[in-house]
Amino acid sequence: MVETNQSALKALISEAKESGGSELANYQTFVSDLARALGADRPAMAKEENRLNDYVYERQVTFRHPNGSTSSGRIDCYKRDCFILEAKQSAKRQKERASEQLELAGIETTQKLGQAKRGTKTWDKIMVAAKKQAEGYARALPDDHNYPPFLLIADIGNVIEVYADFSGQGRNYAHFPDRQSFRLSMDDLLDEEVQERLRAIWTDPQSLDPTRISAVVTEDIAKRLAKIAKNLERKGDHHPKAIAEFLMRCLFTMFAEDVRLIPPKLGEDRKPFEAMLERMIDAPEAFTPALESLWRTMDEGGFHSGLEQSLKRFNGELFRDCQALDLDPDDIRELWLAARKEWRDVEPAIFGTLLERALDSRERGKLGAHFTPRVYVERLVIPTIIEPLRADWSEAQALAQDCLSQKDERGALRAVQAFHRQLCSTRVLDPACGTGNFLYVAFELMKKLEGEVLEAIENLGGQPSKISDHPEYWTTGKRAQRAQGRFTVDPGQFFGLEINPRAVPIADLVLWIGYLKWQIRTFGGASELSEPILDAYGTIKEQDAILAFDKQELLRNEDGTPMTRWDGETMKLHPITGEQIPDPDAQVELHRYENPRRAEWPEVEFIVGNPPFIGGKDMRAELGDGYAEAAWKARKGVPGGADFVMHFWDEAATRLLAKPPAKAKGENPLRRFGFITTNSITQTFSRRVVEKHMTRSCRYRWSMPCPITRG
Repeated sequence: MVETNQSALKALISEAKESGGSELANYQTFVSDLARALGADRPAMAKEENRLNDYVYERQVTFRHPNGSTSSGRIDCYKRDCFILEAKQSAKRQKERASEQLELAGIETTQKLGQAKRGTKTWDKIMVAAKKQAEGYARALPDDHNYPPFLLIADIGNVIEVYADFSGQGRNYAHFPDRQSFRLSMDDLLDEEVQERLRAIWTDPQSLDPTRISAVVTEDIAKRLAKIAKNLERKGDHHPKAIAEFLMRCLFTMFAEDVRLIPPKLGEDRKPFEAMLERMIDAPEAFTPALESLWRTMDEGGFHSGLEQSLKRFNGELFRDCQALDLDPDDIRELWLAARKEWRDVEPAIFGTLLERALDSRERGKLGAHFTPRVYVERLVIPTIIEPLRADWSEAQALAQDCLSQKDERGALRAVQAFHRQLCSTRVLDPACGTGNFLYVAFELMKKLEGEVLEAIENLGGQPSKISDHPEYWTTGKRAQRAQGRFTVDPGQFFGLEINPRAVPIADLVLWIGYLKWQIRTFGGASELSEPILDAYGTIKEQDAILAFDKQELLRNEDGTPMTRWDGETMKLHPITGEQIPDPDAQVELHRYENPRRAEWPEVEFIVGNPPFIGGKDMRAELGDGYAEAAWKARKGVPGGADFVMHFWDEAATRLLAKPPAKAKGENPLRRFGFITTNSITQTFSRRVVEKHMTRSCRYRWSMPCPITRG
């Protein structure tokens, strides 16, 4: 294992702190010495042939401008597939008048100081500009170079700011690892954890991708929950929904104690729920009453005698029903082993998918199978949602800078606060949300953007706006109680429609786990969270996203028995060939739909998702004749041969281009939508749906994925 040369690092830090020299004179020495102290190679000497310069100072890049012209730039330090480093040095002190006079007379004095005094608004402006410059360099790299996962913005002798984007798109470099820890002082470099982080940035940056770190932990936990669910189902004493809700209460309790929402007993380090589960292995008869007592206290808040401490009020829907199910010692042991995992490492973006598979007997065999990668989700979410929000943020920053240039600090603060209010009122819908994968990724990326905005508000000496001062913004009473009544991005902005009743509470839980992880990491601990910890916003609904109807009538055969079809999912092994074949016993009933019409969708600014893919010719077989005919009747503009996803596409495009009602105030809020589809969207029947909307003022961006925006 490579170790840091601590004596060399201390000497470098001491020398750098005393540096008052220019950025150009010092940064190369600093970076080379830092790399060597960390046990990494220093940058190589640049070669005449630029394509060979993969780890050098002053790496040349070419900017391509919209008018077809080009210009050159030089990256301060570049390591291919690792980082771009942009160095800025600012003055520690003001020059004395005497020195200025000598310089004006042409007499050399001390080295020229940097561009701004540290800790001032001008310094903040320069650091922001340095980040934008580094982002520009990333976009200007040759086509055969990937976007580096890291940007390092260094004020030599003062701080190194770390930004990351693991999506490979270079469009969303955000604080790393979070807003609290992205800025490293010289003294922070003495911390071994920081040294390991920087060494990985130099040598193995992808190892720092949080989703990679958490995927293994998440999958192991889901497999243990699946085993418990299977054993409970075999007993036949409980409905699958009750089993699912019980296990979700268990897992959230494990998460809560790992983030200190359920702290250890005074004077102890051991996690209390984990310890309780271990005791219950030998006393299974006490398991059910012990858990129900704990969950009742979590729902209402107050003192819990078993834990000998007061608990926060969690509330929400999760603990309203505090029922625990009897488990045998082996299953209690599985829960205990799951509780011993580091739940702070659970990745919400994939946890929902794995948990749903664990709880669904038909899906359980897919636990080790491929799930939609986080990077793939980001390739849709970033251009659909984050890019337009970042464009708005850039405009707000420019307005703030104009105000500062005119010495109007209050105006600058108002401009940044106004964008923050907009961000915290931006709503996102996934009309086929499943377990909330896309919604969670959208939420996390918006929280990362919010971190930058909060940093700017703090630098301007302000706080986020109070919700009560701005009734014109969309919000709810429950949201007003959160974050001390100030605006913040939270789960209440994220809407989902889903027909699978098991997936609905999982999606809600995924968003809340993600929100709590973010708030605790950003604001310094669970003690800062307001009560109730959870809220029942009701934004994730069990609803068909395509059809609404007055009545669902069961179809019957001549003998009165219900008409059925294969459920389209359940398979079994052929007794002779051993191949997977449809299970004839897995049947669902067929229905006729009275007065079918378009389903209502909530009013939002962005729509994103991955609707189920069913080919147009397969809709009758997979959805039933009654449903297929009702869907075509509700959307006469969607041909019968069009893929099922085009029903989602048509609804979103119709809403995007709709004019608000005559008496309505304001404009249509919907700005963009983006769906993952297959290339069959270009085929005849599906293309007709697109062409119908292309005749109107609408811009389309075709790629995979492809977000759609109004013209």
